Amino acid sequence: MKIDLRSDTFTKPTPGMLDAIARAEVGDDVFGEDPSVNELESRMASLFGMEAALFCPTGTMSNQVAIKVHTRPGDEVICEQQAHVYIYEGGGIAFHSGSQVKALAGNRGRITADQVVSAINPDDVHKARTSLVCLENTSNRGGGSCYNWDDILAVKQVCQINGLALHLDGARLFNALVATGQTARQYGQTFDSISVCFNKGMGCPIGSVLIGNRDFIRQARRVRKVFGGGMRQAGFMAAAAIYALDHHIDRLAEDHQHAREIAALLATKEFIGTILPVETNLVIFEVKGRYTAATLVDTLKHYDIHSLAISPTQIRMVTHLDITRAMTDRLLQVLNEL
Repeated sequence: MKIDLRSDTFTKPTPGMLDAIARAEVGDDVFGEDPSVNELESRMASLFGMEAALFCPTGTMSNQVAIKVHTRPGDEVICEQQAHVYIYEGGGIAFHSGSQVKALAGNRGRITADQVVSAINPDDVHKARTSLVCLENTSNRGGGSCYNWDDILAVKQVCQINGLALHLDGARLFNALVATGQTARQYGQTFDSISVCFNKGMGCPIGSVLIGNRDFIRQARRVRKVFGGGMRQAGFMAAAAIYALDHHIDRLAEDHQHAREIAALLATKEFIGTILPVETNLVIFEVKGRYTAATLVDTLKHYDIHSLAISPTQIRMVTHLDITRAMTDRLLQVLNEL
């Protein structure tokens, strides 16, 4: 059996999700007449206690639309140096928004209020106008790390005092909610905008939802159109996301358990170095000795186990909806025998 741990984007729709897609009631979403899209947007806004939401094809689009709305050309955006919005979205902040980035060296992808305070530019014509802070929860390059809630509140206070907007790249936010016990409404009360992906651990083919107040989403809808993100019968994909909301949130805990077991076994192997603390469904670990990251990836491929070398010395494994108990046991067996 193929065991694909390269990313949680490799999930395929379950039979129940495929049935929901086939039965979806659809219309033209650009005209605002797709009932399934409207239902998804309404449910997500309600879940987070926010006013409105916008369905986008991808998390990258959701993030870039949000940044465009929150900034003007020549502004500066504060984020962590390994943030997805900065290193994995094709230079979108510069390309789409004409803004630059002040990237901070955080702790496993997380930044603090004190760091944000120090990074805000003075009101000086020689300096870019600091207008936006972006956080990422969970942090991809941080190994699925989760923010402590008090740390988020401290960053929010800094933003309020200094007139900055606060955006959350919540691509794997449901993983964080399950892992920490934090609530969606806490996030909705704190952030000015939130993007949430459905094409990762939630198991949908495509889709991300951007959430904010009514005026923000009104502007975001216009930007989405400019970016080419207006979709017609998008309700087929919205129906998949609605199904995921009903069936795929609580089960994320299984992915987290599988990831912890993988990390525990890796820790016993002499060719494994530092393993980032496992909080959710990502396992990032260092390879040393008789393997490099590339050769260990190739070795595992012989067993039809697929992982991702993210540097010459590091590998990432991601557990998800399609990684079953049997697959995890097989992976543990192979690793134990190496």
